[in-house]
Amino acid sequence: MYDPILDDETKKALIKFAAVTLALMTAYAIAYPKYNAWRMKIQGQGMLAKAEAEKMILVEQARAELDSAKMQAEAIAIVGQAAQDFPEYREQQFMVAFGNAVEQGDVQMIFVPTEANIPILVKPNLSE
Repeated sequence: MYDPILDDETKKALIKFAAVTLALMTAYAIAYPKYNAWRMKIQGQGMLAKAEAEKMILVEQARAELDSAKMQAEAIAIVGQAAQDFPEYREQQFMVAFGNAVEQGDVQMIFVPTEANIPILVKPNLSE
């Protein structure tokens, strides 16, 4: 029987096309879940590596803050000991702080001679 619309070569080509399409769809159906699982595994490993790196950064920051706190405590102890050993140290520290404040214009000085020769400081009223 002869079909005027489809000859034998066209039918063979359509059958080959259908077979190739079916083979590709089957391969996709088999391979995609495996690819998706692999992709999620790689993505999870990347997220884990990022989390570990962030954790290490936080640990290092905490160590740095602890070291800083220890150094500040040591500095405070040194300054306290210097103040006890050398009474003039406090006066010198006051004069340095006073000089810095005067340079910045933060204080207005009213000097009243006293036994210790320490001036009275008044913070300027900025609303005037």
